[in-house]
Amino acid sequence: MKNHFLTLLTALILFSCKEKEPSSQRPNIIFIMSDDHAYQAISAYDNRLIETPNIDRIAKLGMLFTNASVTNSICAPSRATILTGKHTHINGKTDNHFPFDTTNVTFPQLLQEGGYQTAMFGKLHFGNNPKGFDQFKILPGQGAYYNPTFITKNDGTYDVEGYVTDIITDMTLDWLENERKADQPFFLAYLHKAPHREWLPAERHIAEYTQKKFPEPATLFDDYSGRGTAAKEAEMNILHHMNWAGDSKVYPEVMDQLGIPDASGWDKGAFQREVGRMNPSQRANWDKVFKGVNEDFIKAFPDMSEEDKMRWRYQRYMQDYLGTIASVDENVGRVLDYLEANGLMENTIIVYTSDQGFYLGEHGWFDKRFVYDESFKTPLLIAWPGKVKAGSRSDELVQNLDFAQTFLEAAGIPQPEDMQGESLIPLLTGQSEKWTRDAVYYHYYEYPSIHMVKRHYAIVTKEYKLIHFYYDVDEWELFDRVNDPQEMKNVYNDPSYAEIRKKLHKDLEEIRKKYGDSSEISQKLLEEYLDKLRASGERLAPSFKK
Repeated sequence: MKNHFLTLLTALILFSCKEKEPSSQRPNIIFIMSDDHAYQAISAYDNRLIETPNIDRIAKLGMLFTNASVTNSICAPSRATILTGKHTHINGKTDNHFPFDTTNVTFPQLLQEGGYQTAMFGKLHFGNNPKGFDQFKILPGQGAYYNPTFITKNDGTYDVEGYVTDIITDMTLDWLENERKADQPFFLAYLHKAPHREWLPAERHIAEYTQKKFPEPATLFDDYSGRGTAAKEAEMNILHHMNWAGDSKVYPEVMDQLGIPDASGWDKGAFQREVGRMNPSQRANWDKVFKGVNEDFIKAFPDMSEEDKMRWRYQRYMQDYLGTIASVDENVGRVLDYLEANGLMENTIIVYTSDQGFYLGEHGWFDKRFVYDESFKTPLLIAWPGKVKAGSRSDELVQNLDFAQTFLEAAGIPQPEDMQGESLIPLLTGQSEKWTRDAVYYHYYEYPSIHMVKRHYAIVTKEYKLIHFYYDVDEWELFDRVNDPQEMKNVYNDPSYAEIRKKLHKDLEEIRKKYGDSSEISQKLLEEYLDKLRASGERLAPSFKK
């Protein structure tokens, strides 16, 4: 009788589980995005700078994309493109300055309406709260590395003591453990602040990373002789445009002692805002290391040439930037371990990406914005056990424009006709013959502004890149991506590329028409941007203060 009862109970449990199968068959989606994480700083792509074993686990479980890119290499516009599946000129988020237009429909809203439980933890950087989420805890603006403030959906705004990368992960794991509904598929946005400027590593990584020395890129001392005005006038040079206090961690009093001016006018303030958030214990651990760094710098400074200073600042940059990534990798590992331990790996799509690429000294630069590869290309690793072949790679031209439709197709939810990307499902599931894209479109708008990267748009194929810089200049650049991967020589006026140039111009016109962009739209967006800047008192170059 007892055995009969156990058999009956087991049958009832199995029947109950079977009844829930239809909803549970739709995959969970975990979208992991860091801010400004260069593909060069992920060892699955290149291990010369850092080992990232946990992020690499996603590549080993699934597919690594070697030609993934963004439509506009700047934080908030990239996020708007990801959420809406539309180019910048369509979704309206052209820059980092002004809030996102919340009349846009985002894919999390559609997932939520389609039966998904949704949550977001970390950095959004939109100027307003996200729509389509059952739960969110986000950083205001850029957020802080130490003891950050969070805006929450249900509990107001509050500060959390600790290191931001750890805290975002704690919130994510707490939601998975305590708020996730087992009978409902979920979409989870797990969004890191790191490695965004001003690059403050966790206490546990400071001593280790300040002792490391990193290989210099071949183009660290680029003089831009093979490029046009835009590259020459950009304000992203590590030596000349990086902050001494906020970025290189030269203490304000040391700047005064050595006669280093606060050229930006807010350099020392940026340092104080970040380090000033630390509690006494955190500050003591920070000073234990960085006072020594500053003392060594004071001794070396009088005899340093400009080249010496560039090399020193490059090492300081890499030490802090990569130190923040060490924490990201550790915490991605915590989430992957949780998924494995709780049986959530098998029916979950796991994405790791960045909101764009980043310069790690290439061309002497930091930051992003240009359509040149280091900022245009972005890391993309996608695992989906049982669906995506483990350890696979793709060199197809995919973009952040494609995420929305990919997730909607995976969830079995209709894709709005006005979305402009293409689902990556064929590439992920071994049906690459269904992928037909042979070129992507790029358009950058935030000029005049910080870093002074000129407005430009471009068409990019696997072999070539045709760029038009416009507004205060009218210049074209053409790069041979195969024979000149470092993009050092503009061959636009080279007679041997005349036929290629002619074809790319035609293709550029067609791709602009396909995505609904035009010179008239660019002019309208420019005028709106300048009007907003003048009204807000934001920075304008002298020649634009009319």
